[in-house]
Amino acid sequence: MARVGESLVSLGRQLAGGMGAAVVTVALVHAGVLEPLETWALDRLFELRGARQPSAPIVIVTIDEASNTELHTQWPFPRAMHGALLDRISAGGPLAIGVDLIFDRPSSRGLKDDRALSAAVARAGNVVLAAAPTVDPQTLQQQGISLKRIDENPPLPTIRQGAADVGSVNVFYDADGLIRRVPLRVGVGERTLPGFDAALHRIAARAGLVVAPLPAAAEVLINFRGGPRTFPWLPYYRVLRGEIRPEAFQGKIVLVGQASKALQDFHPTPFAGLDGMTGVEIHANALDTLVSGDAIREIPRWVATLVAVVTALLGSALVGRLRALRALGAAVLVWGILTLGAIAGFALGDVWMRGMAGTIALVLGYGSTVVEHFVREQREKRRLSRFFSPHVLRTVVRASDKLSSRRRLVTVLFSDLRGFTSISEKLQPEQVAAMLREYLTEMTEIVFDHDGTVDKYIGDCVMALYNVPSEDPEHAIKAVRTGLAFQERTLAAAARWEAKFGVRIRNGVGINTGEAIVGILGSRQRFEYTAIGDTVNLAARLESITKDYGASIIVSESTYEHVKGVVATRELGAVTVRGKSVPVKIYAVLATDVRKYPRAVLDAAAALTDAATGLVCRVGTVDISEGGLALADVPADWTVGSTVRLRLEKGALAIPIVAEGTIVWRRGAHAGVSFTAIEPESVPVVAEYVAGRKGPGPSTTR
Repeated sequence: MARVGESLVSLGRQLAGGMGAAVVTVALVHAGVLEPLETWALDRLFELRGARQPSAPIVIVTIDEASNTELHTQWPFPRAMHGALLDRISAGGPLAIGVDLIFDRPSSRGLKDDRALSAAVARAGNVVLAAAPTVDPQTLQQQGISLKRIDENPPLPTIRQGAADVGSVNVFYDADGLIRRVPLRVGVGERTLPGFDAALHRIAARAGLVVAPLPAAAEVLINFRGGPRTFPWLPYYRVLRGEIRPEAFQGKIVLVGQASKALQDFHPTPFAGLDGMTGVEIHANALDTLVSGDAIREIPRWVATLVAVVTALLGSALVGRLRALRALGAAVLVWGILTLGAIAGFALGDVWMRGMAGTIALVLGYGSTVVEHFVREQREKRRLSRFFSPHVLRTVVRASDKLSSRRRLVTVLFSDLRGFTSISEKLQPEQVAAMLREYLTEMTEIVFDHDGTVDKYIGDCVMALYNVPSEDPEHAIKAVRTGLAFQERTLAAAARWEAKFGVRIRNGVGINTGEAIVGILGSRQRFEYTAIGDTVNLAARLESITKDYGASIIVSESTYEHVKGVVATRELGAVTVRGKSVPVKIYAVLATDVRKYPRAVLDAAAALTDAATGLVCRVGTVDISEGGLALADVPADWTVGSTVRLRLEKGALAIPIVAEGTIVWRRGAHAGVSFTAIEPESVPVVAEYVAGRKGPGPSTTR
């Protein structure tokens, strides 16, 4: 159970951004903030699907500007004229006639005018008249009472007594001001009035038209067939004059309504946009939707909200698994699949999937997790930058599992300053800290340049690891090269400090390769990236004996096996270091370029002895440094890699210099020897001679 709990906590941390995005999205949906975006997306679905051919036999008789002009009559037209129109239409045998005009007040032309229309309605027998219910809120402020006055605005009793039905022509505006829905029934006080389109649906079905059952819902989303004039328009005046024969209405559902801009019966719809569609054509679209039974089916909001929650978590999970850029591509792919699914569902199944909540959730889930990861990575970079180079740091931060502690092959380097204690005793603590900061900064840069990891600083000691946290086949070689670079950089620092404080310092390096436990280790209160094991202990011991052997860099046999043939070395023999019962074979690393050391011209007698054969030859000297010397008149059979013993005397030398070394380069009769060991009494002689007789620049004998 504990592991399950830890796994859930870990998963929760990974998906924190997604869960936050899900909560925000649910709140936005609940507050209705996303509704305008959802309806906007619905309009785009209509556009992508395109127009459809109407399936119901609907025609529209339009009262337009041309009818006003041709009939020489101002609006409102005489009701007797409307009656004459109904007689013309009815003569053709239509299934139903819907009059989208309001006759809630007596005609200005008298009762005879109303009776003429009433008689025509009764003769037709299949006319649905329009009502426009209104609600008038009334507040009695003194009494603090809120009342509502409901006005049905029905046709006059005289007119409606012969009508087949009366229906409400009211339509609903969405929050963005577009019409997308029509009611199937409207509550008026204690009674219910059918919707205009629902009433026509019933009359047409009674006349024999095959229709789909009316939905049980109180309203439907109109499945718009297209923009204006998708249904046939017949001018009012042409029908009235008989220019359009009654047979044109046979078996049709005929709608009569206004189509004049002056009458302002235009409303924004998905296909028409803000230019608007006539109210009567909106009813034509609604009626065709009811007859065909293909109203837009809206998936429940809870389903859309659930999908949004899932996509928010998915967007977050993608970032955690694929990283930001790849996750972006995957998120776009997910969004594309959801979008194509929404388009297909709408075009093929008339289903509105409400995808904007899911889109917002996906963006928020992805975006919040990217930001959270970025902040965390920056925090981790700041915390780990003292261990890793910038190049390695990027890999570590993006793959935190590399930091988990485990056994692995590692090369460990220890470096310590010799003589720093003497300097520390002469200076104030602030000066010591500044010098140490300068030195450690330079050494750290060298470690990072060679893809190493700084484990820790112990006073003036640097511990570095190689082959971690990522595999590096050249880890041992890079550790040795780090040690060589340490020597060069320390010489430069030593010159500055010696000139300022009169104290000489040198650098000793011990390197060992082997298995160790590497990773985040420590207590619950404090932990760090480090390595533990015998491999680490031996590297520290090797550093401590460098001064005993007069060598700057000592490596173990295991490290030697990784660098032989690449780095010049000299075997020092086997040694039993403190804490080890078995002797360890060790090697000194030779500097391949003695020119990098400060040097002085030397004219002395030199005896060169081959360590392997005992052969002795007399050679000339060119110059000397603390790292080695350049010789002249060296026989050709003394080759690079030969181990030699040297004795320098006479000339400017008051005391002979005795040392061992390796030939590291040849140029004709000239050769360069890198010191591997200097007799203790000879060490100060070399240092003092070089300090007092430094040459101005690089030797040309190399």
